[in-house]
Amino acid sequence: MDEKALLAANEADYMNAEQLIFFDNRLQQLRTETLDEITAIKTQMLGNSQVSDVLDRAQQEEESQIALRIADRKRQLIPKIDAARQRIRSGEYGYCLQTGEPIGIERLLIRPTAEYCTDVKTINEQKEGLYEHKTR
Repeated sequence: MDEKALLAANEADYMNAEQLIFFDNRLQQLRTETLDEITAIKTQMLGNSQVSDVLDRAQQEEESQIALRIADRKRQLIPKIDAARQRIRSGEYGYCLQTGEPIGIERLLIRPTAEYCTDVKTINEQKEGLYEHKTR
């Protein structure tokens, strides 16, 4: 099954066995790619030679900080991928954790780790924005 077939599927076929296999494979691929990217960042950081010029050292330090932030964001994705794969095994994948409504194939193709439907995610983000605004 490919993306085109997923998008053309009937609503009655939502999260059938074939679709679950597709998303499990996609999540496993995403996990592998993410771990590879983290390893590449670490390798690059370890391979950076020491520089004697103060400006070069400052630039290298800034680049290292950016690389660490990127690696940390990627590291945080791994548990989300694992949780999504667990939802596949439990039969909950593709359904909003809050409402139980289908998340939708299009959204899952874009973000296979999605836990909420678009409506709930929008409301949650609005609440977060209001909370952050009040705490400033």
